[in-house]
Amino acid sequence: MIEHKSPGDIERMHVTGQFLGQVLAELGDLAEVGVNLLDLEHHARRRIKERGAESCYWDYEPSFGKGPFRNVVCLSVNDAVLHGLPHSYKLRDGDLVTMDMAVTIDGWAADSAYSVVVGTPSPEDLRLIEATEVALEAAIEVALPGNRLGDISAAIGAVAREYGYPVNLEFGGHGIGRTMHEELHIPNDGRAGRGWKLRPGLTLAIEPWFAAGTDKIVYDPDGWTIRSADGSRTAHSEHTVAVTESGPLVLTRRPQAAEGRQEARKSPATGR
Repeated sequence: MIEHKSPGDIERMHVTGQFLGQVLAELGDLAEVGVNLLDLEHHARRRIKERGAESCYWDYEPSFGKGPFRNVVCLSVNDAVLHGLPHSYKLRDGDLVTMDMAVTIDGWAADSAYSVVVGTPSPEDLRLIEATEVALEAAIEVALPGNRLGDISAAIGAVAREYGYPVNLEFGGHGIGRTMHEELHIPNDGRAGRGWKLRPGLTLAIEPWFAAGTDKIVYDPDGWTIRSADGSRTAHSEHTVAVTESGPLVLTRRPQAAEGRQEARKSPATGR
């Protein structure tokens, strides 16, 4: 069943999303050379406990994966892109790290992710991250009443082709609300004008992710961490978005000050 949320429900999801955006911003600031991934995990755990929130990842046990997930944030480094299992690893200069979190507050969920480069970035990595961010914004722009789910997928796929990156269709966006994963799968490519008709109250987690050289993936022995099959770098951007009468509302925007700090860490990417 696909639930269309009331304006009050969306506002409650917005509260969750604002908290999540803040925590992700903090993790981005902490991700420096020499910092252990487990330090990021423990910071997220503390913030969730302080807020009285609940992690959507803890004890998550889907059809893939090896046993229940016993962490609150996915941390994926370099060629890892999804479901990176936090482990004892100190970040190195030039590492590309993706942070992905989902939490609930008072029964309402939000899900978000973004990628940053630690230390000295390469133009190629910045361009890859930029592609996921541009694709996410393009997808958000078409999350309008009367449009179709395929319009979102097509917007992501068009940006991937513009940048020259292949697209994997196995993992993509999804419905979200009372739980992290609700009905509707959002592939990261598709045909405009097809699929579920968007109506006010629909809430979606939109999440373009690309690997620089392939659309094939492999799993680590941990059963969770997903990597590009050719070892090429990867990046991932995600927001929780509500379709409203007045247009798309992004529920998980990170604070503007934090966005500015992240931009300051970058050097100009090679053009689109």
